[in-house]
Amino acid sequence: MDSSSSNSIERVTAPGAPNPQGPYSHAVKAGGFVYVSGQAALDPVSSKPTGGSVADETRRTLDNVRAILEAAGASLKDVIKCNVYLADIRDFASMNAVYAEYFGAAKPARTTVQASLPAAGLRVEIDCIAYVGV
Repeated sequence: MDSSSSNSIERVTAPGAPNPQGPYSHAVKAGGFVYVSGQAALDPVSSKPTGGSVADETRRTLDNVRAILEAAGASLKDVIKCNVYLADIRDFASMNAVYAEYFGAAKPARTTVQASLPAAGLRVEIDCIAYVGV
């Protein structure tokens, strides 16, 4: 984890996740929480979109989220809230099936909405909050 601290705030850079596509951190740890920035189906090496089906995009997105959580000392089981953004809400069932595989019984609170995603061609973006205690 590459981080800088100020008043118990750590900005996390995860080596196993794609580079941020703008002026933001992969995640920020503060007060026992890990706030993960929105992630999409970007290759962790090239930071380019991976393409594929909505299910494929959801897998790659959640793999990126998992890498960031792990760099911050957390896991998917620590996630308490997710926001899922879909370019087309009709893709909900495909996304939801993969999402259920990743979270299993550790079901966080979740909001899913249709949104205009910033990168052309991407259909899924997910951000989350995990609790790791203080």
